Amino acid sequence: MTESGAAPRVSCVFVCHDGAGRVLLARRGRGARDEPGTWDCGAGALEFGETFEAAVTREVGEEYGARPLAIERIGVRNVLRGDPVVTHWVAVVFAVRVLPGEVAIGEPEKFDALEWFAPDALPAPLHSQCVRSLELFAAAAGRAGTGE
Repeated sequence: MTESGAAPRVSCVFVCHDGAGRVLLARRGRGARDEPGTWDCGAGALEFGETFEAAVTREVGEEYGARPLAIERIGVRNVLRGDPVVTHWVAVVFAVRVLPGEVAIGEPEKFDALEWFAPDALPAPLHSQCVRSLELFAAAAGRAGTGE
């Protein structure tokens, strides 16, 4: 699908975590838009008139059935996919703390597994865009740990 001539879209990407170092990843199922079988953090398009926090809260609820306890913006990425470019997203990336016991697959047509992982024990394969989001999360966690 080409977005030739289309304006970039805004996506709120979120790395859900438990506050103790583990991250929540979902495996994309057959009904996923792209890269089925890969593990990914969550994301969703920003709707017109919606704040980032409202979009993240809505998407975390839809995808994982959970309520964010804390939302922190950790970066922004310009995501150009394809050569030539076929999709263009401006991804605003967030770290979102959730209660582990509250999460469940909220969109079974898109995801077929949901699991917690330590940063040094991530599953494979990861979605092509997930690695950069996890790097932003690790950098933000490092800054928090050093008092920056």
